[in-house]
Amino acid sequence: MRTANLGGRLVLVQGGRALDVASASGGAYGPDPQAVFDDWDGFRKWADSADFRAAEPFRSEDLGPPVPRPGQVFAIGVNYREHADESGYSADSRPVVFTKYRSCLTGPVAEVTLRGDRCDWEVELVVVIGRPAVEVPAADAWSYVAGVTVGQDISDRALQLDGERPQFSLGKSWPGFGPTGPVLVTPDELADPDDLALGCTLRGEVLQSSRTSRMIYGVPRLVEYLSAHCALAPGDLVFTGTPSGVGNARVPRRYLAAGDVLVSTVEGIGELRTTFVAPSV
Repeated sequence: MRTANLGGRLVLVQGGRALDVASASGGAYGPDPQAVFDDWDGFRKWADSADFRAAEPFRSEDLGPPVPRPGQVFAIGVNYREHADESGYSADSRPVVFTKYRSCLTGPVAEVTLRGDRCDWEVELVVVIGRPAVEVPAADAWSYVAGVTVGQDISDRALQLDGERPQFSLGKSWPGFGPTGPVLVTPDELADPDDLALGCTLRGEVLQSSRTSRMIYGVPRLVEYLSAHCALAPGDLVFTGTPSGVGNARVPRRYLAAGDVLVSTVEGIGELRTTFVAPSV
C-alpha cells in the first residue's frame, strides 16, 4: 500500500493515480493524513479492498509530507560506517539520537530558503511508526512500522557545529529542512525493506550512493533501542541516518547554493526534488 498527502488530503496511490480516502470510504476514514495513524491496522484492512476506479492523476508538486504533524521526530547520527569515518567519529556502542522539530517538514517538491553559506545535504530512509511501541524486541520491530518514505536531513553546519559542543537539533530544523515523501510505502511492498538503494544528486552529479543494509544499526535495532527508552506513538518519524558523501566531509568542503536542485531517492519509494533559494533581503 502507498499513501500520500495530496493537497492536505489523505490518498491511496496506485499506478500514478490517487484515490481520495474520505470519499472512497464513505467517511469511515477522514481526509486528514495524520489522523489515519489512530487506526492504522483497520485502515490497512479497508485499503486492501479499496476500489480504485475513482482514482485520478495527480502532480507531484501538489503533494505534502506524507506524515504532516508527527508527535515526535527522531533522527539518528553517523549510522553508516563510511559516514562515521568521513566525519571523524569512532564507532559508538549505541545509536546517536537527536531530533528534528516537526516545523521543518515539507513535501517532496519544495523550495527551501538557505540559512547562511554552510547548508549540507543528508539523504535518509525515514521510518513511520504504525502502532504504540514500548520495549519492542528487534525481531518484532517491522510489525510496528506503518511504512517508510524518503527524507532529507538538511543541515546548517554553522549552527550545528560552531561553539564548544555540537548542537544538532536546531541546525537541522529551519523551515523546509525536512523534506519527506513522495509517498509512504508499507514494508510488504518492498522485496527487502532492510536493503534499499538510496542516494542524491545535485545538478546531475551523484553526491551520495549506498544501501540501507550498510547501516550500523538497522531499522529493527533502532525501533528496539528507541522504544526501550521512550514510548513511540503511531505517526512518529525516525530519520535513520545518512551514508557518506555529505558536503561538510568533502575536500574541499562543499555546500548548497541558491539555484541548486537536490534530487534524493530511495529504491521502491520515489524521489524528492528540493530547490534552494537565497534568503529574501
